[in-house]
Amino acid sequence: MGDYIMRIDLHGSERLDDLLTHELKIVQSKEVFSFSMDAVLLAHFPAIPSKGKIVDLCSGNGVIPLLMSVKTKGRIYGVEIQERLVDMANRSIKMNQLEDQITMLHLDLKEAPDQLGRNQFDLVTVNPPYLPINGQDKNENEHIAIARHELYTHLDEVIQVSSQLLKVGGRIAMVHRPSRLVDIISSMRNAQLEPKKIRFIHPHANKEANMVLVEGKKLGGKELHVLPPLIVYKEDGEYQDEIYQIYYGENKDSDNAKRVKD
Repeated sequence: MGDYIMRIDLHGSERLDDLLTHELKIVQSKEVFSFSMDAVLLAHFPAIPSKGKIVDLCSGNGVIPLLMSVKTKGRIYGVEIQERLVDMANRSIKMNQLEDQITMLHLDLKEAPDQLGRNQFDLVTVNPPYLPINGQDKNENEHIAIARHELYTHLDEVIQVSSQLLKVGGRIAMVHRPSRLVDIISSMRNAQLEPKKIRFIHPHANKEANMVLVEGKKLGGKELHVLPPLIVYKEDGEYQDEIYQIYYGENKDSDNAKRVKD
C-alpha cells in the first residue's frame, strides 16, 4: 500500500496525515476544517456492528468512516454537504484501498433517507455543527463556518434524519457540547430515539466538561447510563492513559502525541 499512497494527488495546501494506530492516511488541508479529538472519540464511543450498514452524517473529510473501517466488515456511508471535503474523503478512501467498504455522498443530510433508504441502518454517527448562527460565522472561512455553525442544518433536523435512517433497535452516536445536552435528549425522545449512554469529556480533572458523547437507541427502553468521565490531560499536560490507548493503542509515542494534541 505504501507505494500506492505516495502516488495520491494532493491539491494546493493539502497534506497527508497518519490516522493514529492504524495503517491509514487521510488527506487534510489547513484551508478546511481538519479532524480533531471529538471525531476520534466519537469513532471509539459506540459499539460498532461487525456487519450491517453504518452511516456517518456531517462526515467532513471522512475521518470517522476511515477510523470505523478497521472495526467492522459492514458497509459504511459518509454524507457531507461540502463538495471539496467529499473529494478529499474520496481520495483518502481510494488511497487506503477502501472503495469496497466506504462510500462518500455529496449530499444535504436531509436528503439522506430518500437516497440511502429509511429504516435501513444499524448505526448512525454524527459530529454536527455545534454553534447556532450568530452573525460571526459570516466572517470565517466558508468551509470552517459550515462545519462549526448551524448554517445548513440544525440539531433537531440531524436527529430526525438519524431516526429516519435507523432500523428499530439501531443506534445513534453523537458528540456535541454539554451546553446542548438538554436539547439533545429532548430532540432524541421526540424522534423515538431513547438516550441510553452518556459520557462527559473533561480537558482536566478540575475543569468543566467541554464535550459530551451521547448514544441513543431507536424505540429503546427508558434506561440511561452515565459513564465515568473521560479526562484528557494529566496535571503535567500529558495525555491520560485512556486517551493514549484510543489514539495509539500500546504505542505511546510521545512525539506523535504532541503532534495531535488539540
